[in-house]
Amino acid sequence: MRILLTNDDGYHARGLALLEALARTISDDITVIAPADEQSGKGRSLSLTEPFRVRRHAENRYAVHGTPTDCVMFALAEAMKDNKPDLILSGINRGGNLAEDVSYSGTVSAAMEGALAGIRSVALSQRYARTGAGDKVSFAAAEAWGERALHPLLAMEWAPRTLVNINFPPVAPDAVEGIRVVSQGLRDYGRVGVERRTDPRGFDYYWLAMGSSPQTPGADTDLEAIERGYVTVTPLQLDLTHRDSLDRLKSVYS
Repeated sequence: MRILLTNDDGYHARGLALLEALARTISDDITVIAPADEQSGKGRSLSLTEPFRVRRHAENRYAVHGTPTDCVMFALAEAMKDNKPDLILSGINRGGNLAEDVSYSGTVSAAMEGALAGIRSVALSQRYARTGAGDKVSFAAAEAWGERALHPLLAMEWAPRTLVNINFPPVAPDAVEGIRVVSQGLRDYGRVGVERRTDPRGFDYYWLAMGSSPQTPGADTDLEAIERGYVTVTPLQLDLTHRDSLDRLKSVYS
């Protein structure tokens, strides 16, 4: 099996090295194409108004000065054009990608690009318990449970243009409750804030500050499950059409 690895934390991220170790439990035919620098929160953005440069570090290993989506596009259109991957793995992200996070996440977006191309694609993320952990984030749950979460997916039949989003809880491996297949949750938007600071020259600048508020409409979503210590597995689709609204909208314009 030919596997493409990418992420949004950057080519040198610890999570990418852990993802490669996980991928090698499946195959040794691995290509790594990841952003040269961190691209968290870039979503499905593309480098359209400027070129991106690529540095080849070794055989089948590239760092792209661009977004996660650029990385997958470069892989499919150039680096792997004659030998397309059978599987795309994106991550292991430092931080969870749950609920509406999937709309912002570069990790999930890379998997989306793979799904759009008809390639089985999986996003993997390790949630952490507190903000400001920096490089001290523990990937222990992802390391211990990665094979158990990923391997069963390889034997099943996938619906076209879908991807799978996996999140590991911020607990010790022996405290993980198991693996639960759940739907995507939805947080209260009130968690979003802006923190204003002043630079040494007296000019204001701003940091986005994201608080946690795991309220969701349902009880069986990724947010609730991960709070209870489960590894969450959520199938996602690229078609964003709200089909229940189609007939109502048609009646408005008839």
